[in-house]
Amino acid sequence: MSRIGKQPIDIPTGVTITVGETEITVAGPKGSLSVPVQQNTKTSVEGTQIIVTRKDDEPESRAWHGLQRALLNNAVIGVTKGFQKQLEINGVGFRLQGSGKSIEMALGFSHPVKYTAPEGVELKTDKMTITVSGIDKQKVGQVAAEIRALKKPEPYKGKGIKYVDEVILRKAGKAGKK
Repeated sequence: MSRIGKQPIDIPTGVTITVGETEITVAGPKGSLSVPVQQNTKTSVEGTQIIVTRKDDEPESRAWHGLQRALLNNAVIGVTKGFQKQLEINGVGFRLQGSGKSIEMALGFSHPVKYTAPEGVELKTDKMTITVSGIDKQKVGQVAAEIRALKKPEPYKGKGIKYVDEVILRKAGKAGKK
């Protein structure tokens, strides 16, 4: 049995779950998300818990079992608390401005770099920190990864965009002649 899939999901107050044929809708105080129903799994709401079971014991069914439960759990957390990731900009001359849906960054290129977030994701800036927040965990992670990819941190001086909790392994420069 899947270690993740067999755990029930507690439904917080204020969250409603609607199980359909092709998708499961999770609505809460922050918004609404829909999760597709994975093949060979069955989802049922029993009291204040969501139970995910699989139809047979095939290897493919076992794989879908844990995924279905994880996606549902992320949707429940998203509509109640939401998700956020923080990025930090390091570098001389690097600047950051804007908030809400779009930001503009000076990252050492000959032109300013503009980034516009997709629907459902909000960007907040504070000095040299960008906070990406939203209710969909996948979208928040994707936007944070796209912003980081604009100027990845380099290992010699550490200049670039990195996650706040990321550790950049530094390399020594040239040794020189003796």
